[in-house]
Amino acid sequence: MRFSAATTAERFLPERLASRARPLLDQVDALLIPRDARDQAGRISLIAFAIRILSAAIAFISQVFMARWMGSFEYGIFVLVWVAVVILGNLSCFGFHTAVIRFIPEYRETDRPDHLRGILFGSRIFTLVASSSIAALGALGLYLFSGSVEPYYIVPFALGIVMLPMIALSDTLQGIARANAWAVAALAPAYVVRPTLLLVFMAGLLLAGWEPDARTSLIAAIAATYATALYQVLSVTGPADRVAGRGSRHIDMRTWLAVSLPIFLIEGFTFLLTNADVLVVGFYLEPHDVAIYYATVKTLALVHFVYFAVKTGAAQRYAQLIHAGENRRLADFARETVAWTFWPSVGMGLFVLAAGWPLLLLFGEEFTAGYPLLFVLVAGVMARASVGPAESLLTMSGQQNICAGVYAATLAVNLTCNALLIPQIGLWGAAVATSAAMIFEAIALAIVVWIKLGLVMVIGFQATPARGRSS
Repeated sequence: MRFSAATTAERFLPERLASRARPLLDQVDALLIPRDARDQAGRISLIAFAIRILSAAIAFISQVFMARWMGSFEYGIFVLVWVAVVILGNLSCFGFHTAVIRFIPEYRETDRPDHLRGILFGSRIFTLVASSSIAALGALGLYLFSGSVEPYYIVPFALGIVMLPMIALSDTLQGIARANAWAVAALAPAYVVRPTLLLVFMAGLLLAGWEPDARTSLIAAIAATYATALYQVLSVTGPADRVAGRGSRHIDMRTWLAVSLPIFLIEGFTFLLTNADVLVVGFYLEPHDVAIYYATVKTLALVHFVYFAVKTGAAQRYAQLIHAGENRRLADFARETVAWTFWPSVGMGLFVLAAGWPLLLLFGEEFTAGYPLLFVLVAGVMARASVGPAESLLTMSGQQNICAGVYAATLAVNLTCNALLIPQIGLWGAAVATSAAMIFEAIALAIVVWIKLGLVMVIGFQATPARGRSS
């Protein structure tokens, strides 16, 4: 027997009140008990948002403790290494962690179980081999060019390289879980389990007498990363293989790479866009400045999570509607995902601006220097939210090449502005450059979606089905 909010209201509330509340309660029921794929996408987005809110709280608390334990200089070293390794881990998937979200539903819809088993197996093996190779190259590069690296970065970066293969595998397993609409299994490991374990392991090492520095924090991060990846192998790999069933595997690496490599460029540009400012700050400024900027960005993370949550729930649904040729429903769903992204982002943005100062004060008094930067950064996030998960729609519709071009141009804007402004105005330069790049990204994506798909994917505008296609 399933709980129904609408039925419960009719049973216990006066008829007039229950009738007025019925539309809202029907929406609640749609989230609790999905009736169709649209409801399921909304439910996944809501679950993803809830997990990211929980993740934001856990990550924020853990970063506050890390900053307090280590001080701004050592914390800045840890931050720079962690961001660099997470970027490399994501890139080491070469787009497979997102490509599986397209291929797994496609192989299920077209009843190709041998291809399904092939993509499940091949994506994991490819990711491990590729990421291990990149880790080995990274270690070699660090050894050969150690003279060009500040001495206090060498050992931390060496420790970070050890984490790289497991971060990549974790991203691929997250993609497999997303393709199967397992929202909790997809998001909880990387966004709840790993930051929690990082805090627990770090506290344990400090209690055991280790020094509160970047090296200790990265050893804790290695333990947390490997434990999380092992948990994902047990919670995702087994169930996914059982759903696919036993039988032969069809390995179609050429087709997969043809799709995954443009996605790799898109995801790589996106990840660099999200984190390039931290890396450039680390290149030009001291670890202390990296720490302040990163704490500011972490405070802003609540707003970014809305976009991520909707993207998580929408990608699979986009792929289903596109492959089914349901253009009218695709247009309606695209419009809904823009609204799902924008209005919650506005609310979260206002909350962050109101609470930013005391939140940064938790890191330490010197971290409040980042508070004015939040106003500039929130403007950029609002611009991105105004077009919803447009890049997911382009990727799932086979427009990954032009989408990669958009992100290449956006990254160029970001890096150029950062390189010009940070040496002149410091952290203000990083904030202005990042916000300008996000505004450019939103405008470019909206134009490409209109030209390629005939959809107006901008908040406040009515989406229309693709020109020249039946609805």
